[in-house]
Amino acid sequence: MTEFHIEHPDQALRPALQAKIDDLTKPKGSLGRLEELALQAGLIQQTLTPELRHPQNIVFAGDHGIVDEGVSIAPKEVTWQQVCHFTHPQGTGGVNFLCRQHGFTLKVVDAGVDYDLPRDRGIIDLKVGRGTRNFLHGPAMTLEEMDKCLAGGASVVRQCFDEGSNVISFGEMGIGNTSPSSIWMAYFTGIPLAECVGAGSGLDNEGVRHKYDVLRRSMEAYTGDGSALDIIRWFGGFEMVMAVGAMLQAAGLKMIILVDGFIMTACMLAASKLHPQVLDYAVFGHCGDESGHRKMLDALGAKPLLNLGLRLGEGTGAICAYPILESAVRMINQMDTFSGADITKYF
Repeated sequence: MTEFHIEHPDQALRPALQAKIDDLTKPKGSLGRLEELALQAGLIQQTLTPELRHPQNIVFAGDHGIVDEGVSIAPKEVTWQQVCHFTHPQGTGGVNFLCRQHGFTLKVVDAGVDYDLPRDRGIIDLKVGRGTRNFLHGPAMTLEEMDKCLAGGASVVRQCFDEGSNVISFGEMGIGNTSPSSIWMAYFTGIPLAECVGAGSGLDNEGVRHKYDVLRRSMEAYTGDGSALDIIRWFGGFEMVMAVGAMLQAAGLKMIILVDGFIMTACMLAASKLHPQVLDYAVFGHCGDESGHRKMLDALGAKPLLNLGLRLGEGTGAICAYPILESAVRMINQMDTFSGADITKYF
């Protein structure tokens, strides 16, 4: 199994970082979350002058066997159609304009799309299979397939790191992937499944009831060993497990991880069950509009930066939050100190 080596950031620098932040020309604590983010970035990078370099967003794409049970309003072919949309020369998808706006490089990875995607679009081909198996009837993937996903996600992050990136976000494209996310949430938080299941891409009340029934029966049919790895394998999607591997590798490389919506939060939750230290590197971008996202964030002790009613995925919420992180880094590097500005320190 792919191994990851993740360390908690060394806390020895914390007093010096806090002292620098407190000496900036402002009332102590008056820049709120910006101060918290600057402290986190400084600890991750082990410096009093953190910086953000070459931000990248990786979209992992894959199909899900559970879609055969009618748990999504969208047909399965939307997965491959959207992947082609993201990689169209015009780049007119939701994630595309945000990447352009905020200076992100976009990478799109075929983790397991049930389609022969065009080879000339720059799609990174790490296809593990043509979609997962239907977890209502057994595990979604084998141990070997899970390991390929973990290793594949890690390999793309290493590529980003080698290109000079030290801040990264992840997105997904996979019709039906709120279903495995809901199950991961239920298992890993202990929150009742009914509170974890939402409308996904637009189910009505009857559709949500049907989705819940399918997921409930899937959990009742589970015969695995109950370990975190086994639950990840049994119910996960190829794109989701690849994102887990990517998050763990990013933390191992001491990169700042911007976490997107419901599905990527579920992936961070799963990653934290394997290596709790990964949470030290996570900045949660937003609280989405999918039912259960707020409760999952609360279970993680996460404080999202935005609440804009987003539920698109693709990494869009994480990218929207990036300017706030950038402001935090500019604050600690560009604000003057009381002593430097010859201003009386008034607290």
